[in-house]
Amino acid sequence: MLHLSPEVEQALANSKPVVALESTIIAHGFPYPDNYQLGLELESLLRAEGVVPATIAILGGKLKVGLTEDELHYIAKAGNIPKASLRDVPSLLALGLDGATTVATTMQIAHLAGIKVFVTGGIGGVHRGAEQSFDISADLQALASYNLMVVCAGAKSVLDLPKTLEVLESQGTVVVGYQTEGFPAFYLRDSGLRVDYRVDNPADIVKIFETKETLEIGGGILVTTPIPLADELDSRQFNAWLDMILAEVEEQGVQGKHVTPYILRRLHEVSQGETVKANIALVKNNLLLGAKLAQTYSLGS
Repeated sequence: MLHLSPEVEQALANSKPVVALESTIIAHGFPYPDNYQLGLELESLLRAEGVVPATIAILGGKLKVGLTEDELHYIAKAGNIPKASLRDVPSLLALGLDGATTVATTMQIAHLAGIKVFVTGGIGGVHRGAEQSFDISADLQALASYNLMVVCAGAKSVLDLPKTLEVLESQGTVVVGYQTEGFPAFYLRDSGLRVDYRVDNPADIVKIFETKETLEIGGGILVTTPIPLADELDSRQFNAWLDMILAEVEEQGVQGKHVTPYILRRLHEVSQGETVKANIALVKNNLLLGAKLAQTYSLGS
């Protein structure tokens, strides 16, 4: 069921650097054709750094690791490909269906393929009000289960970040800050919370990961890097937008899996596109760090 592209298969066989990318950002993150162009651009950025991109998706019941341009275009244009989280994978495979991989599912498939670095924008986590709803992202479960370095700009700002860090600690997932002691909050450089360890060069991050592998400790490590200063949103303005939108969520009775998409859509609307620009900027910044980690890891393998 696992189908590696020839480029990815050859790179892994020869211990060349490979970075995994999710497909949800293409299928659900942006409108067509902007999403298709973004997918191509992210892959191009990695190749410019000497790294093989491995965009991951489920197509026709197959775990695809490394997509052709036609497959990337199909995901971008289809408009009806569902998000595939951990619980969905067996059903999609058995029924021969398509799925755009979330952070959790991308980690799962990348782990099966033997890829050690995955770059995303921000992870999911514990949702606000989870003490009533029990709404906790499968991303945290994946981090506890699959052996990868996951590069992100922290967790999405709309989540309950203190509870998210508590869950990460409870399950034994180390949170590393690249050149920062503060835990980033996606659109914001610092949430006011702290990471477990500040590390100032990629080689030391890889050393932590390799030591973890040597000790045969399962699960991944979360590598956080803040959004570039020039692209950070104003924290007071962002929090004012968020408070307004959370009030709308309460008033309109938005619940469950519909909450986060609603919040992100409304943030895009009220910010007049500023949140989308920030999202793209932070993903590109994350990619550069992910490329360095993949290169460093491949040199030691």
